[in-house]
Amino acid sequence: MAKGGFPGMGNMMKQVQKMQKQMADLQNELNEREVEAGAGGGAVTVKVNGKKEILAVTIDRDVVDPDDVEMLQDLILAATNEALRTADEMVSREMQKITGGMNIPGLF
Repeated sequence: MAKGGFPGMGNMMKQVQKMQKQMADLQNELNEREVEAGAGGGAVTVKVNGKKEILAVTIDRDVVDPDDVEMLQDLILAATNEALRTADEMVSREMQKITGGMNIPGLF
């Protein structure tokens, strides 16, 4: 065996470090990206960022009915959940570009 460890280990470590930096840079970028989703044909829209923080909720006046608060609540939930799913998909898709689809538990 070569002195100092396994042959090629230095190159592999450099590649891992490069990937870690790329992933950290991408995560920072994704945290700033925003996605938006709607429900009820756009009557309710929710905007979130890559950190899964809700940035804005927009509600069309036409869906505000004091006699049907449950419908409005359902629209808000649906739009919020869809926006969060979209953010998750965005992060996963972009991270797969770096990891090459490697399944690394706990990565993101």
